[in-house]
This record gives sequence, structure tokens and C-alpha cells, in this order.
Amino acid sequence: MADLVVVLARCTDLRVEVDPLTGAISRDPRAAAFSASDAAAVEHGLRLGSAWGARTLVLTAGGPECDARLREVLSLGAEVRRVPVRGSYVEELATDERALAKALVAAIGGRPDLVVCADRSSDRGTGALPAFVAHELGVVQAPGLVSLELVGDDLMGERRLDYGRRERMRIPLPAVCSVEGAGVRLRRASLPASLAAASAVVPVAEVPLPGPAVRVLGARASRPRPRHLPAPTGSSRERLLALTGALLSHEPPTVVGPVDAPEAADALLDFLARNGYLSEARTGWALS
Repeated sequence: MADLVVVLARCTDLRVEVDPLTGAISRDPRAAAFSASDAAAVEHGLRLGSAWGARTLVLTAGGPECDARLREVLSLGAEVRRVPVRGSYVEELATDERALAKALVAAIGGRPDLVVCADRSSDRGTGALPAFVAHELGVVQAPGLVSLELVGDDLMGERRLDYGRRERMRIPLPAVCSVEGAGVRLRRASLPASLAAASAVVPVAEVPLPGPAVRVLGARASRPRPRHLPAPTGSSRERLLALTGALLSHEPPTVVGPVDAPEAADALLDFLARNGYLSEARTGWALS
């Protein structure tokens, strides 16, 4: 049995706009939402908390733009808490995730029996935060789960393996489990619960905030180095023809078929030989 289930959910703008010329990054606070993995983590936490009769706490690190999504979680019966994060988007990406894990663990205020989070956030994508949280709590970690459920008194998880295989594991508590956004959708609250939570105040945890791991001097768009090209020669008409490629001879498209596999392979090899990709044409090629 568990007494406290904590869900670490990342709430951010999923469609960040980047100016291709200046590299300026702009986020719309109204577009802040949970990614598919974070929403799946919240749903898993609500299911397990209800099955155990435990307290479910959804904790997120972000600004006031996350309060609207946290109120939606509050209407589902969970407790919510927010760790404020200051700084620009680039400075936030440069923050040490181990320091962020320490801040989140400090905001929990105790040692939870189970921590559920997304396998990777929608903006950073490193997947390192669950490992840092497990290290700070001193518990086991079960990463990359596609399902998380109770079988009797045991917590069972399943994750993908190569070649379509699956691995089922029994997870001892306390533990940190990171889940994928597959096969699970966040439930919807009733209308009375949504109206009651619409004006609720989201608690903010006053914990030491992590600073950037590196010093950010600025951000700009990536521009390749200029290349030296020879100046065009000839008259204006000749230069225009050279730039547009009108003087080049283009081979018209050829439809081959319907033919069998050996004839199609011979046609492909002849085309490669005519265009200089092969030293000489091959005939009589057969597929085995």
C-alpha cells in the first residue's frame, strides 16, 4: 500500500515559435499544456492513487501559465503544487537538471511511495530528470514504461524492447516510474468540479531555484558560412540561362513496366551506369 503518489508533469508551450532570422524564441502562455507523456503520467498517478486510497500530488515546474492546467488536474481530485521557474526559455534549457530534481524533491516535502513522470519532456527531450529524481530519493527507477498497473498487491510495469518484444517487471516500492504517452489518455472532470476549480489558487512551493548550468550570452539562428562561387561570365542572356539550368539536357521520365523483378533491376542498373554512378552497365542481373 502507498500513502503518497507524486506526479511530476511538465507544462509548457508545445508549439514554440522561433524567428528564422534573429533566432528569437516566443512562447504563448495561453498555449501551455501537458504533452502526451505528461498527461499519461497524470492519468497513471490518478489511477494508482485511487486504487491505493492514497494522496495524489501533481507537481510541475513552471510559471503562472501552468496554473490553468493545474486547475484542470485539481478538478480531477488530485492535489497540485507549482515550483516557480524564472528566466528566459534559453536559460531554462541551460538549467542543470540535477539541480531541478533537487528543487522538485524539496517541494514534495517528504519521501513519496511512488513518483510517476514522463519519459522525456516535450521541450528538452533528454529523459534525465527521472534518473536524477530517483537518485535524490534513493529509490529504484523503472524507465520507459507503456503500462503501469496493480496486479493484486504488486505494481507491474511493461516497456518496449527491440524487435517488438515487451518486458514485464515487478516494481518494488518506493520507486520512480517514467511512462510513455501510449495507450492512456487523461480523463475529463465533471462540469461541477471544473467550475469549482476554475477560481482555485494554485499553491506555489518556495524552494531554492536552480540557476543555469552554463552562462547564456545570447541566442541566434544558425547560419552556415558563406561559400566562394565563381563570378558568372558571358552576356546577361547566357548568365540567365546558366542560372536557370535551361541549357542543361534533362532526360525525360521513363516508365518501366509492368516487368518482373530481374528486368526492373537491369533497368535500374542501366540508368545508374548512364548517369555515371556505375563504371559500366550490367546485363543479365537476376535477383535471388
